[in-house]
Amino acid sequence: METLEGGEFCFPQLLNISCRKPVQHHAETVFIYILLSSISLLTVTLNLLVVISISHFRQLHTSTNLLLLSLAVSDFLVGFVLMPIQILLIGGCWVLGSFVCGLFYYASFILTSASVGNMVLISVDRYVAICDPLQYPTKVTPRRVRVCVCLCWAFSVFYNGLMLNDFLKHPDRYNSCYGECIVEIDHITGAADVILTFIGPITVIVVLYMRVFVVAVSQARTMRSHIQRSGTVIAKKSELKAARTLGVVVLAFLLCSCPYYCFTVAADYNLPGSSTGAAELWLLYFNSCLNPVIYALCYPWFRRSIKHILTLQILQPGSREANIL
Repeated sequence: METLEGGEFCFPQLLNISCRKPVQHHAETVFIYILLSSISLLTVTLNLLVVISISHFRQLHTSTNLLLLSLAVSDFLVGFVLMPIQILLIGGCWVLGSFVCGLFYYASFILTSASVGNMVLISVDRYVAICDPLQYPTKVTPRRVRVCVCLCWAFSVFYNGLMLNDFLKHPDRYNSCYGECIVEIDHITGAADVILTFIGPITVIVVLYMRVFVVAVSQARTMRSHIQRSGTVIAKKSELKAARTLGVVVLAFLLCSCPYYCFTVAADYNLPGSSTGAAELWLLYFNSCLNPVIYALCYPWFRRSIKHILTLQILQPGSREANIL
């Protein structure tokens, strides 16, 4: 944690072991509080609308939307749990105790891993839908998607619990003074984590979407020229549109997550809970707010479902069967 001479102590009653608060400008701090609190509130609200929409309307109970639902749940938890705690850290002091410090990092790692896993599943879903449309209904069923989503979350919980096992037992072991919340990962574990949760999944995502892009462009040209030879299978226009929309979601994820992971590697896998790397971390968090905005811009069903929710039409009998596609 940054310690500037002249800064107040986080815990004045513990002068010998307390961290110092960083010297901050009041107006700037207030502006940052308001901005980040607005992002947190918007993230929670928009993702809650996605969760309600897909959960409530029967027409939206498709394999692809189940993956979007899982992603929206992780994004909602980022806005509801992680963002508010990061906002508290703007003051430069951790005041929630060592136990909550351990839980915070554990939850942060789980949600990050789950989001990456959801992106991989979305890429696989679009790959099968575009490149093998005849087999898509049999290969990608709602039951299989639910199993894959559960495995994704279970792996995130188990893997990160294993990686942070020592830290969770002693969450204050890396703190230099009282009022810090810091976790450090050794080089071998950190390198393995970056490969398993970033480089590997991102490689799979990029390769699959490059293949999807090539096939989608080829099929679009075929449809425009009305050349459909006997035996040629072309994905439905709705599937191609979904691939483009989800491609935007994946691209936004890559742009928002790459700076954070690059910073993590450059910082030798030390993940501070103070201002260091805050911009990269908030860019990663901002992706959770960006996803439902993309849905609203690209999916008419999401806009219609928002209207049903805000006008309380979902409380009427039979609203689950409403036609919003």
